Amino acid sequence: MIRSATAVWKGDFKTGGGTLTGASGALKEAPYTFASRFEGQEGLTPEDLIAAAHSSCYAMALSVGLVKAGFTPDRVEATAEVTLEPVEGKPTVSRSALRVKARVPGIERGKFMELANDAKAGCPISRLLKAEITLDATLETEVASRPS
Repeated sequence: MIRSATAVWKGDFKTGGGTLTGASGALKEAPYTFASRFEGQEGLTPEDLIAAAHSSCYAMALSVGLVKAGFTPDRVEATAEVTLEPVEGKPTVSRSALRVKARVPGIERGKFMELANDAKAGCPISRLLKAEITLDATLETEVASRPS
């Protein structure tokens, strides 16, 4: 499988701007600028896309691992926080911090943590990134309602 996206940049680095378009059509001429990336102004950044890719890939990988182990998750919510910082004087994606909350009936915490860590190591986006990847995993339990 090969996926593609195209970035078009017009103008200089600080005052110019660009658009991103994915071949699937889900991302179409989404604007990005120096200010959105480096000055905290609203708008899309490449790091947003990396975070979206990592969190969605991880959630799918964990779901696959759970099902293969005989568990059907009710819900898996994954967030990736991607850090862009100077390394040797160059902006570098240095870290992706994964956070996951999952509701998985019948699983014990130890087994959940094993599968959560396996998914972190095995998800294709984790395997792509050279950055440090951390994981904070929470197994949610259902609270039975009690009669009043």
